Amino acid sequence: MPSDLDDIALAALFATPPGTLYLNAASHGPRLRSVQAAAETAVAAGIAPWRLGEEEWIASIEHVRTLVAGFFDGDADAVAMVPSAGYGLSLAARNLPLSRDEAVLVLAGQFPSNLLPWQQRCAETGARMVHVQRGYEHSSHAHDWTNAVLAALDDDPGIRILALPHAYWHDGTLLDLDRIAACAHARGAALVLDLSQSLGALPTAIERWRPAFVISVGHKWMLGSYGLAYLWASPHWREHGEPLEQTWFAREHDAAMASPLRPPRYRPGARRFDAGGIAHAEKLAMAAAALEQLHAWGIENLRDALQARTAAFDTVLREHGLDDWITPNHAPHLLGLRPPAERLDAVAKALTEAGAVFTRRHGQLRIAPHLQVTVAQMREVGGVVVGSVQQS
Repeated sequence: MPSDLDDIALAALFATPPGTLYLNAASHGPRLRSVQAAAETAVAAGIAPWRLGEEEWIASIEHVRTLVAGFFDGDADAVAMVPSAGYGLSLAARNLPLSRDEAVLVLAGQFPSNLLPWQQRCAETGARMVHVQRGYEHSSHAHDWTNAVLAALDDDPGIRILALPHAYWHDGTLLDLDRIAACAHARGAALVLDLSQSLGALPTAIERWRPAFVISVGHKWMLGSYGLAYLWASPHWREHGEPLEQTWFAREHDAAMASPLRPPRYRPGARRFDAGGIAHAEKLAMAAAALEQLHAWGIENLRDALQARTAAFDTVLREHGLDDWITPNHAPHLLGLRPPAERLDAVAKALTEAGAVFTRRHGQLRIAPHLQVTVAQMREVGGVVVGSVQQS
């Protein structure tokens, strides 16, 4: 990873339109030029699909699978490719056992992809949903999800599944998954993780967390295409899990094509969960280019580089006494900016006029830069926020 002196060189790797301060990687990652080129090449090649042999076609899928595995635990057999986080989480909800007297724990306000599958499962089984609140907004623990989850586990012995993120999607508040996982496993509860707001920006610790399933979209911090997501399954579920759909692609190919009387064996590992339609040339090409770049940077280096950007922004605000506007314990790559309600419109207007693109939701502004924004630019963004206050 280049040093701060090479910020401009890093930014040049992205195809973001000039004059735009794109601070919305938590919604959709910025487009790398290499990813754009890979997509265009794949589209052009699509005019003659017969030129792509079966071996090359399958190899492109396995190449992406192997690259993705490097962000989990390195085991390609653990990875399935699916169309969305909601698909993968629905699969987890279908497979994990749950009975009437048990409960699923989620965070209040959790993203719908990691909420709706559990609501449906509870409706079908008669199980309960436990919505954890993280405290009153102005209390000293207002942003502490970890202790809120641990307290809920202590209070409710019926919790059998915890469906959680690593970084909360509203404001980047981090959860201590080491502590949560240890407590969950001690109580016999399964852990399901939606890492859509952290995979590709933060290292994982699969060996310590020991989740049953992990899911992430590919279009946010993984910098790939919309419509391709990644599922990690634990060893038990790789051998015993049931897919959401039955496709020839998840089965032994030759046997499936022979029209047997009984379904042929699933392909090894988590490939049994591969969804139909994943062999999409453009999406696979974009994913491969993005993942290769992420690996070239290195996840720890990338985390540190992203943290340098949010830290530069934080520092400007703190220098002007605006500490309480910044989410405490936020992730290195993602934070919530929460001005007083009467100043929110003015701050949002000032940022928009400066060319910033961000998300406004739940009374705050979500700030999520990637490397196409330099450290110096993040200082300028902080200055815009401070300036909006001084003008009011």
